[in-house]
Amino acid sequence: MLLKLQQIIVKPGQQMLLKDISWQQLENILEEMGEKRAARISYSDGWLEILVPLAEHEKDKELIGDLVKILLDELQIDFEPFGSTTLKNERSRQALEPDTSFYIQNQAAVIGKNRIDLNIDPPPDLAIEIDITSRTRFDNYEILRVPELWRHTQQGLEILLLKEGKYIKSKSSPNFPDIPIVELVNEYVQQCLTIGRSQAMRNFRDWVKNNL
Repeated sequence: MLLKLQQIIVKPGQQMLLKDISWQQLENILEEMGEKRAARISYSDGWLEILVPLAEHEKDKELIGDLVKILLDELQIDFEPFGSTTLKNERSRQALEPDTSFYIQNQAAVIGKNRIDLNIDPPPDLAIEIDITSRTRFDNYEILRVPELWRHTQQGLEILLLKEGKYIKSKSSPNFPDIPIVELVNEYVQQCLTIGRSQAMRNFRDWVKNNL
């Protein structure tokens, strides 16, 4: 199957599903698409999904990612942010691009790295998906063994932890024990919508300083 990038046209809010895509074809597509692009990919055993998020999806991704960074910085926890970097494991024929991701417990293992190869690197300790205009495929994350996944929908945030190879919902985050993450994220995302991002982030930073 000969596949050219020019054949792949996906508009914001839409997605394209392609089958019988070899690993080498996936690598070629990723190389042609480049690093600076709006499209996100998810690949599982020959099936390739390409989607382009809408603006509200990207806005929520940035908001929640910034909340995590503030929390880690104020708690003086070392971390490495990897954004939407492609997570690939050729042996398991899986690849995906989270909306954003963080190495926290394993941050020392990826210092100085620009790309992640899950054949040799650990998965990120935390991945975040915004399911406003798309829907997360949990099986990809399960096979790649990402231990903690946050999923934000129109109903708010949910935390999923990997237990015996499957995700289960949790009320708390092992990366932030004893912190009401779900309530905090939901509250300050809502504040961003009502008083603006800058003031909401200042309020969140003040809350962390005064309460943790």
